[in-house]
Amino acid sequence: MNKDRLDWIMSGLNQYALTNAEDKFVKAAAVHFDQHLLLTAQQEERIETLYKEKSKRTPNKKSASSSSLGEALPKRVRPQKPRAKLF
Repeated sequence: MNKDRLDWIMSGLNQYALTNAEDKFVKAAAVHFDQHLLLTAQQEERIETLYKEKSKRTPNKKSASSSSLGEALPKRVRPQKPRAKLF
């Protein structure tokens, strides 16, 4: 696996909430790649499988741009209907 492919997979995984074990593995694999400029076959297979599993789901982490956009838009307010006078 080359550096570009690993960066692409890591950026894709950042869109999803990972379990503690998955997060630790991804970080450890990144450190291992930085030190040795390669991953073991098992690490490559596990990262590819993890990415494929997560990419089937909808991303569940909010990006900074989408959350700030939602806060910037005003909420819609329904106009009140005039009430008829009873007297």
